[in-house]
Amino acid sequence: MTGTKALLNFIRDIYQSTGPIPLHAPQFNDAEKTSLLACLDSTFVSSVGPFVDQFEQEMAVFCQSSRAVATVNGTAALQAALHLAGVGQGDIVITLALTFVATCNAVHFLGATPAFVDVSPISLGLCPDALQQFLTEQCGKNSAGNTVLRSTGQKIGAVVPMHTFGHPVQLDEIVAICSEWQLPLIEDAAESLGSFYRGQHTGTFGRFGALSFNGNKIITTGGGGMVLCQQIEDGVHCKHVTTTAKVAHPYQFFHDEVAFNFRLPNLNAALGCAQLTKLPSYLANKRALAGLYQSFLQDSDYQFVAEPAYAKSSYWLNAVICADEQQQQQLLKHSNDHGIMTRPVWELMHHLPMYKDCPRGSLSHSEWLAKRLVNLPSSVAPGIQP
Repeated sequence: MTGTKALLNFIRDIYQSTGPIPLHAPQFNDAEKTSLLACLDSTFVSSVGPFVDQFEQEMAVFCQSSRAVATVNGTAALQAALHLAGVGQGDIVITLALTFVATCNAVHFLGATPAFVDVSPISLGLCPDALQQFLTEQCGKNSAGNTVLRSTGQKIGAVVPMHTFGHPVQLDEIVAICSEWQLPLIEDAAESLGSFYRGQHTGTFGRFGALSFNGNKIITTGGGGMVLCQQIEDGVHCKHVTTTAKVAHPYQFFHDEVAFNFRLPNLNAALGCAQLTKLPSYLANKRALAGLYQSFLQDSDYQFVAEPAYAKSSYWLNAVICADEQQQQQLLKHSNDHGIMTRPVWELMHHLPMYKDCPRGSLSHSEWLAKRLVNLPSSVAPGIQP
């Protein structure tokens, strides 16, 4: 059986390094320098400029979305999407406990409350069976025809699945459930740029999707995010509401609704445009890396987390499932002690003090994974030829 020492040696061979190996590091060369210098020379480094327009247009084409609107980060993208979908004060937003805290923070910033359902062993993302169970057992319709939480009468404002580590959730089933209960579907696609569900890009199944271009994502703008809009009118409104709702005028300042200042600077977009030219090669490299991990770990002590059969994953972060919590902790300590960055999955949201009292269904699989999952180094590897 392949154990921890052999796995760490394998990782060092992949990254051709005897020094520290990060979990996921960005890759830059002269393309980014050229783009950034062009932006500096233009003097348009703030929230307007041609690189913002180019980045939005090219991302919309790549994702096959009607409109893409750039934002300052992925949390802002998700918050804007939820706001545009009508989520507001006192609402409930159904999501998962096994997620990054930004998912819940975006809900909280709007005065809403997250409710947690379990994840699927197929995708590690929101489980359609758990979603249907939560709706059936804890929700119903009020006199106005809205889906509400029975215990409090709060309206269910949206359902937010997150495509964990780039692996698409079971979208056919989740879309059908949202349609049955008349609930907006907003995809947290922060980790799944380049991931496809039955040939369609993630983030384009719900009314809105949210992407992230943080420094640890497949491509980066330093910080940054994007709202994917499936209706042209939503895209126009999203651009308006994320740019302070300023009405166009040569010199007057008139704003026609309460809005956000979530604009992505042109300087960041310039970096994104250069990075986007490399996205296909990065995705091919990461799929090849995942294939190497999967092959190496076939006879190991660890179960590799592979993409679902229905999907093509970006493999943003590779992961293994350990036999138990003891093995998980041993792998985490040994790898990090030896300069190879690994990490457990995020602390489950209902374990955090600000979300511990949120409504939830059974989270047995989320709890099981939290005690066993470990992410492995997943940067684009220089020695891999897809």
